[in-house]
Amino acid sequence: MRKRTIVKSIFLIVLLGYVLCPFRSFAQNNIDVRAQADTDRLRIGEQLKLELSATVDVNRLKEAGLQLAFPSLPDSFAHWEVVDRSKVDTSGSAREQLFRQVITLTSFDSGHWEIPSLKFELQAAAGAVDSAFTAPIGIDVDNVAVDTTKAFKPIKGVRTVAISLWESILDFLREYWPFIVTGLVLIGLIIGWFIYMRKRPAKAPAPPPVPLEAPFDKAVRQLKELAAEKVWQQGNVKEYYTRLTDVLRSYFEEQFGIAALEQTSAELLQNIKPVTILNQQREKLRNLLSLADLAKFAKLQPTPEEHEDSLQKALEIVEWTKPAAKPAETEQPAADSKS
Repeated sequence: MRKRTIVKSIFLIVLLGYVLCPFRSFAQNNIDVRAQADTDRLRIGEQLKLELSATVDVNRLKEAGLQLAFPSLPDSFAHWEVVDRSKVDTSGSAREQLFRQVITLTSFDSGHWEIPSLKFELQAAAGAVDSAFTAPIGIDVDNVAVDTTKAFKPIKGVRTVAISLWESILDFLREYWPFIVTGLVLIGLIIGWFIYMRKRPAKAPAPPPVPLEAPFDKAVRQLKELAAEKVWQQGNVKEYYTRLTDVLRSYFEEQFGIAALEQTSAELLQNIKPVTILNQQREKLRNLLSLADLAKFAKLQPTPEEHEDSLQKALEIVEWTKPAAKPAETEQPAADSKS
């Protein structure tokens, strides 16, 4: 009875191990790992190529949700130094694939050394891990053979090698050609700029500035043009008085700095008070503006005598406020008369 119980226990343990370790069974049946060196003997400081490979069943690997991890070798281990590691290459068919990596090793200790067994890991998303190991590889590392029967030779002195001038020039051009090309391009641009500056057509001199018309001369000219056009004689009374008053307002702005174009007649009469010479013509200006406002806004029809009188008053106001001549202009005739 006791023997039967022991057998049942052993069977349950084996069955439980089989259920709990599916990945180990998977690894043994579906992955083949190998480590192979390109030589089994080398001299100190020489290098060998260690090829790590793993052949796996891709479909089974995907079904189990596993990923293959290659051995992670430190830079130095057990008398060996890692010189270089290649990337993991993949080749093969859609069902079975070969993963391959080449690691370059060297050793600076003489003797018989082993590259230890290396572990490949199968990692699952849930955290379960299974392993597959390579077989260890023995390598003989020999010293450099030295013939001790021969005498040591002295170190040879430094020898000078004759270099031709042409070779020196070629070496210089090979080393500094980017700077030489850049310098030549800059020199060419500078020469081209000088040639262009010398041959470009000369600019024509700018025409002399047109002298600005003085406000007094402008106002007199515009009033005479208004009289010559005979605007009121053609029945355009409103246009006649509008242009007449605009000439005076523009003249006041340019000559005295009064914003006359934006002001009403009453405001204009009020703002000319500080200007003494203009305020002396205030009554004449009041009569002219009053008649003009009646003609423009109340449709008053002034008599021909009133039309002529309005133009005459405008000319008198402008003439009265004419600016005095500059001293240089007044002294010149006097100097001429003395001569």
